[in-house]
Amino acid sequence: MDVTTWYLEQTSPSDLRPGRKPALPAEIVRAEVPSPEFGRFLYTAVGGDWQWTNRLPWTWKQWKDWLDRPGVETWVAWTRGTPAGYAELVARDGAVEITSFGLLPYAIGQGLGGWLLGEAAARAWDIASRWPGLEPARRVWVHTCSLDGPAALANYRARGFRVYDEKLNAPGDEDEGETPGPWPGAGPRT
Repeated sequence: MDVTTWYLEQTSPSDLRPGRKPALPAEIVRAEVPSPEFGRFLYTAVGGDWQWTNRLPWTWKQWKDWLDRPGVETWVAWTRGTPAGYAELVARDGAVEITSFGLLPYAIGQGLGGWLLGEAAARAWDIASRWPGLEPARRVWVHTCSLDGPAALANYRARGFRVYDEKLNAPGDEDEGETPGPWPGAGPRT
């Protein structure tokens, strides 16, 4: 199966086009305590149907080490006390990557995706204000591929991200086999 990966970026905070606040009650909160259990839950709950497999073999310590690094932030959208989606930011050398972004299946189509992405990009642009000694962001970037949700690429573009590279069957693409679902043996949700 051919997989296309798109690399997108913003090079100025003025590139950002925020999404509309959803009609349903929702809030976005930073998960300030590095929690491997919560990080893995979000990763599998959001990515289980979209071929997110790279981190599945990670140990608790690998998750902890990843989440505990300066400049790594997890922003979670909540609706009525339930996680609806998340964005993970990783700052390095003046660039902030949105390494993970998406919604739990129940939240798709509720008007949350554009709003969460807009807020995540805004938090990427001001990340240095929360991390003393971190270089201010000069670029915010993300990648998505043809295995991700059908609205992903359009959402990134609508928020002001521009494609700067495109690759077919890029090395490091997620596994193209059967989707693992949110937990071992679950399989994809239909």
